[in-house]
Amino acid sequence: MKHWITAMRLRTLPLALSCIAMGSAVAWSQGRLSPIVWALASFTAIGLQILSNLANDYGDTIHGADGPLRTGPTRAVQEGTISSASMLRAIVLAAAISLISGMVLLLVAPIGWTARMVLLLLGLASIAAAYFYTNGTRPYGYMGLGDLSVGLFFGLLGVCGSYYLHTGTWADAPWWLAISIGAFAIGVLNLNNIRDIVSDRAAGKISLAVRMGSRGARIYHTALIILAWAGALIYALQHDFRAVDYLFAAVAIIHIFHLHRVWSADKIDPELKVLALSTVLFTILYSVGMMRWITL
Repeated sequence: MKHWITAMRLRTLPLALSCIAMGSAVAWSQGRLSPIVWALASFTAIGLQILSNLANDYGDTIHGADGPLRTGPTRAVQEGTISSASMLRAIVLAAAISLISGMVLLLVAPIGWTARMVLLLLGLASIAAAYFYTNGTRPYGYMGLGDLSVGLFFGLLGVCGSYYLHTGTWADAPWWLAISIGAFAIGVLNLNNIRDIVSDRAAGKISLAVRMGSRGARIYHTALIILAWAGALIYALQHDFRAVDYLFAAVAIIHIFHLHRVWSADKIDPELKVLALSTVLFTILYSVGMMRWITL
């Protein structure tokens, strides 16, 4: 059980929940939150994230990215604590659970059948994306397309999709917040890729960090953090946030120090946790501001 918990990489789950929480908070601020939709969307997001983590454990080991040159946490299949066959069975189980949960979510959401079919296809695409990121004959993560996938599924689909499931409308959907959360999520992936530049290059995994090099990837990371904050501020200005609603701005202090360490520290891995958890804090404080729980 200890090895399975490690393979699921539970520290990544709060980040997966942030996109659902942000879309749900916008719906709540408009008085249209559905608790059952929020619960099912959160459960489905957890299932998809676990599926992705297990698939990456399997795929990166098979393709050699999790070899002796890897500097990050070791993987279960790589270490031999979980067999390849057992991991494949777990991947199928996680995919099935995510699919069933997603289908129930679509049935209870206040949307029409056409929308349900479209979102079902997007759900199937999410499952496929989680698996083929590091698996198959041409995993797209090895071609530098992981950032685009993360931005789509953690940002646009995660935030705006969850908002739509609550409200049944795209009117006033939080597109800028989707860009914000998506950029933070891509930042976490980019840090992971910066850490693994040497091992990924040796294994033929040509991530954007490998293409840009260490310095270029750090410039890219800085741009992602700036983009995330720009999206958050634009949405706040568009929706007339009061001064007291800008509590989320306190997280900027964390990110300033975070960027300093990204540029100056030798070890990148600790910054993954910093960015992931600060994104969760950002989501919480932003949600508080939208829901006007604090009055002047």
